[in-house]
Amino acid sequence: MIFMDFQYFVTLLLSFKKNIFVPNNPCLFFPVMITYKYTNHAKRGIMSSDTKYILAIDLGTSGPKVALVSMLGDVLEHEFEKTDTIFLAQGGVEEDPDDWWRAIVKAAKRLLSKNLVPVKDILAICCTSQWSGTVAVDKSGNHLMNAITWMDARGAAHVKKITNGLIKIEGYGISKLYKWLKLTGGIPLRSGKDPIAHILFIKKTFPEIYKNTYKFLEPKDFLNLKLTGKFYASHESITLHWVTDNRDINNICYHDDLIKMAGISKEKLPELKKATDIIGLVKKEIARELGLSESTRVVMGTPDIHSAAIGSGAIDDFAGHLYVGTSGWLLCHLPYKKTDLFHNMGALPSAIPGKYLLVNEQDIAGEALNFLRDNIIYPEDELTPAIRVKDVHKAFNIMAAKIPPGCDNLIFTPWLNGERSPVDDCYIRSGFHNMSLTTTRAQMVRAVFEGVAFNGKWLLKYVEKLIKQKMKNINIIGGGAKSDLWCQIHADIMNRTIRRVKDPILANARGAGLLGSVALGYIKFDEIPERTEFDAIFKPDPENHIVYKKLFEQFQAIYKQNKKIYKRLNK
Repeated sequence: MIFMDFQYFVTLLLSFKKNIFVPNNPCLFFPVMITYKYTNHAKRGIMSSDTKYILAIDLGTSGPKVALVSMLGDVLEHEFEKTDTIFLAQGGVEEDPDDWWRAIVKAAKRLLSKNLVPVKDILAICCTSQWSGTVAVDKSGNHLMNAITWMDARGAAHVKKITNGLIKIEGYGISKLYKWLKLTGGIPLRSGKDPIAHILFIKKTFPEIYKNTYKFLEPKDFLNLKLTGKFYASHESITLHWVTDNRDINNICYHDDLIKMAGISKEKLPELKKATDIIGLVKKEIARELGLSESTRVVMGTPDIHSAAIGSGAIDDFAGHLYVGTSGWLLCHLPYKKTDLFHNMGALPSAIPGKYLLVNEQDIAGEALNFLRDNIIYPEDELTPAIRVKDVHKAFNIMAAKIPPGCDNLIFTPWLNGERSPVDDCYIRSGFHNMSLTTTRAQMVRAVFEGVAFNGKWLLKYVEKLIKQKMKNINIIGGGAKSDLWCQIHADIMNRTIRRVKDPILANARGAGLLGSVALGYIKFDEIPERTEFDAIFKPDPENHIVYKKLFEQFQAIYKQNKKIYKRLNK
């Protein structure tokens, strides 16, 4: 995603006219934490019932979580089922939608078989999912190929073609840049990781599939199709296709000129709905398959970034939340539209009516630890021991806690799949920097923890510049937030108070449940912050921050001084 404030765009054009150059500015051994818990169950102005539930489906990259969420946002229980990700040559990353559905059905049946609540009290289903993916389906709702995920970059060449021009800014033709920014607030990623790139890749590489595609759907919208038989997209899920006019946040619609510029067929795009719209009843055969009432309604729902913002409790304007999962992001809601071209972040439509959501994403966060586990510690080769540690991530935390902050100046850069924010660069790659003969495996583990947090600090730098204020408290969610050590490292590196939301891995599901509750009229968005619980607060350690401040400067320098080398190696 590329963004720019429209006023700034005009200034930029004038600067070119005047020949003015515009620069591209492209721990404690045991963490200190304060236990904290807050919740308020006062029911002001809402239905006095917390005995009704939403079945929340959260389809992540590694598989779906299916949860029972009360109308007040309490996650009663959840089940997870793993799915496979298929890595292909030339940057291809796919998943099988049948695998998604099998996993969802299996997890839902296992959850509902526990008989935790009467089936009649489950009033609706609300889905959230990984964003920026593409599922090609025919008129009968059958997918025609594997889903292309948010990590897939095979469409890069096609995006570069449609965004090209004689006079360029950041590689974009200036006239096309102007129009996309004016209407959408953004422009397709030249790294090819947006759905528009996926669709163009299918059109050029698999023309028969493109011809036979009735609609191209985001993963969340594909799940709604499975549940209801209806082909819809929400205003948020469609955003990264870059074919909607987002100038009026209350009247988002397709724009014919943008669709023509993108080079795709309008009839292959789904009808648009609000995130809080009830799109129908679950199909009878699906209700029977899952064990639900045939009167169960289906709420439109929203992508994972948007549901996470709701589930984190960061509803108020400028209230930040940090997600550390497979990928990572640092977001907040805004009362206005503002964008940043050079650091790939900006305000896009939120699931909350009348609000914008500042969107950015670092491509790899927790996945860096999985890479360390699967490719370095326990690869499938002749040197790998037959007996392995059962809980590798627990072992990582124990090992990393024994290493002082800074890892003896060992720096890990987490760019295993390129990067999106605060730089859009598909060529950069990861590495351990400043290794020596004394470097230990434990230091490498800690360096991964710290490197992901350095990238978060890099994001924070430009987020706070965009919103023109400091984030005093940041709510942390995601699987990475389960680590006390990692939370403390983020607090020390960012020099901000980190508040861990209770059950951080369930924030997306909680957000989907709360969205469903709002749709049914049981709760209001502005009541969510006071109902958010934190199980720990991590205060920054001043001495650790001094260590990290020096290393962060070198972290940025590594990218600046090596980006041309990365491009030569990976172009």
